[in-house]
Amino acid sequence: MKYWLGVVSREHVMRAVSLGMAQIGHGKREPLARMKAGDGFVYYSPKESLGGSEPLKAFTAIGKITDDEIWQVDEGDFKPWRRRLTYVKSTEAPIRPLLDQLTFTSGRTNWGYMFRYGLFEISKADFKTIAKAMHAKV
Repeated sequence: MKYWLGVVSREHVMRAVSLGMAQIGHGKREPLARMKAGDGFVYYSPKESLGGSEPLKAFTAIGKITDDEIWQVDEGDFKPWRRRLTYVKSTEAPIRPLLDQLTFTSGRTNWGYMFRYGLFEISKADFKTIAKAMHAKV
């Protein structure tokens, strides 16, 4: 089992939660293919909306990858890839209070650099720390 952190605006996270799916990197398939059924997954949202200027810097949704199917949807000019995700009840948690507790941010002056990847693997301990901050049972 692995644990993943996806970086998406809050607006897009809320849509993903409502549809019970995950979408990463503007609909790219490759990041989704790295995940497996049962893996833990958490969304981090640097901003409220894509292209917006209002910062958020919070973990916004958390859950588990449901199965190994990856599918493509047709939204006209946009054809993103998705996979099913079972989200659990949680509350948003700002990242700032956790910076010294998370191994991928602790001691780094430029802790936001990791988020530029859009999706990266995190440790089980980091996932649990985030889940606790979000009041989530995963």
